[in-house]
Amino acid sequence: MGRKIPMWQVLLVFAFTIAALIYSMFGTDYMELHIPLICAACVAGIVAALNGYKWSFLEAGILASINRSMQAMLILMCVGSLIGSWIAGGVVPAMIYYGLMILKPGIFLFAGCLICSIVSLATGSSWTTAGTIGIALVGVGMGLGINPAMTAGAAVSGAYFGDKMSPLSDTTNLAPAIAGSNLFDHIRHMVWTVTPSLIIALILYAILGAGHSKIDVDMSNVTMIQEGILDEFNINPALLIPPLVVIVIVALRLPALPGLLGGVFLGCVAGGIFQGVALNEWFGILHYGYESSSEITEIYDLLSRGGMDSMMWTINLIICAMCFGGVMDASGMLSSLAKALLKFAKGTGSLVTITVFSCIIMNIIAADQYLAIILPGRMYKEAFEDRRLNHKNLSRALEDSGTMTSSLVPWNTCGATMGSFLGVKAWQAGGGYAQYAYLNLLNPLISIFYGFTGISMTKMTDEEYAKVLADREAEKELALKTLEA
Repeated sequence: MGRKIPMWQVLLVFAFTIAALIYSMFGTDYMELHIPLICAACVAGIVAALNGYKWSFLEAGILASINRSMQAMLILMCVGSLIGSWIAGGVVPAMIYYGLMILKPGIFLFAGCLICSIVSLATGSSWTTAGTIGIALVGVGMGLGINPAMTAGAAVSGAYFGDKMSPLSDTTNLAPAIAGSNLFDHIRHMVWTVTPSLIIALILYAILGAGHSKIDVDMSNVTMIQEGILDEFNINPALLIPPLVVIVIVALRLPALPGLLGGVFLGCVAGGIFQGVALNEWFGILHYGYESSSEITEIYDLLSRGGMDSMMWTINLIICAMCFGGVMDASGMLSSLAKALLKFAKGTGSLVTITVFSCIIMNIIAADQYLAIILPGRMYKEAFEDRRLNHKNLSRALEDSGTMTSSLVPWNTCGATMGSFLGVKAWQAGGGYAQYAYLNLLNPLISIFYGFTGISMTKMTDEEYAKVLADREAEKELALKTLEA
């Protein structure tokens, strides 16, 4: 092992990392995060080597970091197949079709948020939801005479509900992977923060939209989507059974991988029974996803997705991030930066607050929700463990802030995408959608409130804490053996 790396060098590595990420996003046509993270890992490795750390030791840290995320990567691969089977089987189209039936002018903003919540929960994608249903809602809202910023805010709130809560979402899988929690434990734990946030948001949307109850509205966009779904799929209430089964699996605390594989199987059964998908088509669908046959752009964009292959981008990003995080962790740089910030954490509430604000700052500086989850997650994991806080507390805090505030930053990939889709920027003259994205605004505050009050802040059992300590020792021993070899 080498010597303690000075803080100025640690900050230099972070400054290079942020600069590389920003340059990649805004200074090149590449606009991806994988190579900048590998470059950052190389710079971190050089700094570590100059301070006496051997490559074999750093490599052991990288492999240990990747190994900790392996379960999540397996789950992501399974989720890709689940999305493909549920779309091809008509499960996702059915959820969208029935969701659109509740859209009524008198409760437009309320219903719009709820519909986007249902669609994003079904698809696991905030971008797809906003780029299809969100666009239709903005058009309907303009016919109602409702401020487009209000409609866009309601759509973003609903879209990010599913991005946060759906087991099909990559961020919902990423957060527990970084924090060390279980996917379904993570989802159940988020109910504590997202439920009051959604209830308050829906009440506010109902109040805002109440004045438009007597206005006639052109619902042609919504009708077009519903008719497009009926042209391509046989819609039947029985198609809602697979998601209900997955909900039961979550409630019964069954293991994630077997539960998701069961969902894949049910999707295939539904496809065979209701959509007539032949047996020899399923391997391609599960691997590459489903491609819609619709000539309607909104339908095609909404339903052409899924497959194991679709998750490789996220899995590659996790591996690249773990290379960077592994070097930073093994060399002690991550620990040094975390300790500097944790001087302000005098209790659980302040620790959650620091985590939340770190995620928000990363969304602003690095302009990407994935890094807003990955870097703070790696930085504060041991701090949560040392306070004997269950890993799901950290994963929830990462999503409450990293996922939910990404769309509120105009230059963030999420904020820029939402603005492009919906035709309303997050912040603009006359008011952007961010001030009406109530779910996104409330979630971080409720997370901090729970941190200070202790509500739902689950502690580790003695056995869980002992396992954490044992895992730390095992990783140290592995690193030392690798170094000796």
